Amino acid sequence: MILLKLTWKSLWNRRINLILTVFSIAISVALLIGVEYINKEAKNSFLNTVSGTDLVVGARSGPVQLLLYSVFHIGNATNNISWNSYQTIAKNKYVKWTIPLSLGDSHKGFRVLVTNQDYFKHYLYGEKQALHFSKGNAFAGVYDAVLGASVAKKLDYKVGDNIVVAHGGGSTSFSLHKDKPFTVTGILKPTGTPVDQTVLVTLEGIEAIHIDWRNGAPTGIKISAEKAAKMDLTPKLITAFLVGMKNRITSFKVQRKINNYPHEALLAILPGVALADLWHMMGQFETVLRIITIFVVIAGLLGMLTSILSTLNERRREMAILRATGAHPSQIFLLFVMEAFLLSFFGALVGMVIVFIGVIVAKPWLLSHYGFHLHTWSPSLMDTVILLFVILFAVIFSLLPSWIAYRRSLQDGLTVKL
Repeated sequence: MILLKLTWKSLWNRRINLILTVFSIAISVALLIGVEYINKEAKNSFLNTVSGTDLVVGARSGPVQLLLYSVFHIGNATNNISWNSYQTIAKNKYVKWTIPLSLGDSHKGFRVLVTNQDYFKHYLYGEKQALHFSKGNAFAGVYDAVLGASVAKKLDYKVGDNIVVAHGGGSTSFSLHKDKPFTVTGILKPTGTPVDQTVLVTLEGIEAIHIDWRNGAPTGIKISAEKAAKMDLTPKLITAFLVGMKNRITSFKVQRKINNYPHEALLAILPGVALADLWHMMGQFETVLRIITIFVVIAGLLGMLTSILSTLNERRREMAILRATGAHPSQIFLLFVMEAFLLSFFGALVGMVIVFIGVIVAKPWLLSHYGFHLHTWSPSLMDTVILLFVILFAVIFSLLPSWIAYRRSLQDGLTVKL
């Protein structure tokens, strides 16, 4: 107890220098814990982009490619699926629901997802959370559109506004369907998924705006929006579709049947497995980031070591006074170890506070700008283990100055050599 009191007073006498040391340790600890936390939240958000969906079906390619364009709306499909094949699979006795998806058009750099009202009924994300509207409702008419939260915010759209779909998926397009604009009927609440960055329109609407187009170009024969809406707008092709089973056990049976579908080259994947594979492919970046943060922590601890070493000569008189009052050299040794322990302990505590406050401050900003939802941070078992290792390494780093102080206290005795 007396040794602890002496340690505290010794630290307080050098408070300016040691506050900076504590702060440097706190920043490195906050970075280490923060990176682990963001990585965990990003992984959960990534793996929960789609939930409640048993199969994702598209043209035969690779599982990751199919997942990227159907769920994340990244890239393009190698081929399309015929509407007849889609209907055949949708009528399978084991299938409970399906959601058709078509991609290929865009609006001011945002992907346009073509689907039907089943998307709002059955699409789930996160922990089986349904889509909800912040304003308006799902589309009902041919030329209705629903906007993701980020699209509406960045482009400042409101319910009732008209939008023009562009041909192709690029950020810039000169092929605009100006004669057949869509009307915004609803804006979705933020989900933290690619849905936030998407414009959703009807299957019939996308068929209507392309009814006077052939092979990606206008035919020259103009058909009005009103006339097109009254024509047969049954799609001939779609890009992919999501499948929900009546019983998840039958997923493998239906998957095998789709992969061996005789009329068309199709691929059915289990989204959970494909998501895990995709995250595993990105694991090398996760490892590199971890290594960088570990080196930052080591740099913080080396700063502490440098701070203690730089004061050794200045503190020789202090050590001599302690010896004169009856302190044993081993107690001098423990004094330096305890200093390192307290510095790292308070640095770890401040680092945790920084992470906690940082998450609270960043939560609304990340949600509004990127649709990325953060849960309130609280120390996990892994965080506790990390903090214990930081304190342990701090104590190990302190052994060098502690040993030097121990040897000097033996050599100096009561005479301080200045």
